[in-house]
Amino acid sequence: MARGYCTPSIPPVWQRDLLSARNPPKVTCKHHQFDELLDTNDYPLQNMVPCSFFLDSTEVNAVHRKHVPSHLNQCSTFDILTACIWRCSTIALKPNLESQVRVIFPVNVRAKLSPSLPTEYYGNAFVFAVAITMARKLCENPLGYAIELVKTAKANVTMEYVRSYIDFVVIKDKPDINWVRCYSPTDVTHVGFEEVDFGWGKAIYGGLGNLWNRPNPMPASSYTCLAMVKGRMALWCQSCSQK
Repeated sequence: MARGYCTPSIPPVWQRDLLSARNPPKVTCKHHQFDELLDTNDYPLQNMVPCSFFLDSTEVNAVHRKHVPSHLNQCSTFDILTACIWRCSTIALKPNLESQVRVIFPVNVRAKLSPSLPTEYYGNAFVFAVAITMARKLCENPLGYAIELVKTAKANVTMEYVRSYIDFVVIKDKPDINWVRCYSPTDVTHVGFEEVDFGWGKAIYGGLGNLWNRPNPMPASSYTCLAMVKGRMALWCQSCSQK
């Protein structure tokens, strides 16, 4: 409408039944993001501050060459950034080394289902993946250890996992995710915000507006693609970490 068109370029599809629970619902996978963990207050979150840094393929490739073992060569920028920031923020926060720490992040499920969701389907279509380890293992092992945890968490999001996740949420009446001792990254680099045009040109920025103004602060990040810089795509990483 803002661009003067009579109809949308992609006709929207409602079909919410595509993501309905099974009948009867059946939980077949573990969903540890909902575990009832005791908050031992050993994760000092009182002095969380925002910070931003910019990366391009040169920096990411340098980390890959130096810290990624050969059996993990097929890892993504998301895998590397998430593992690196999760590990570094945990070291900085100095939790009890015998406590459990987690990384929880959304995974797009549009292509995980069979048949996959229609291109025209609009609305949320993601579930949360989770990787769990002990603080000591995360802090004392090399970066490759954290990368493997992140990759495994992503790989675990199969069609059956998605269906089990939906059934779990229905059975438990929409439980809250437990964010205790958790790092939470969000990757919006492939959402396509930069291509959106409401009639006054393409966007300069598209992503989270305020990552750290939340009632329950925690280590978190948002990865956003920026414009090409000297022929390379620049990546903006907003983070919320300890002062």
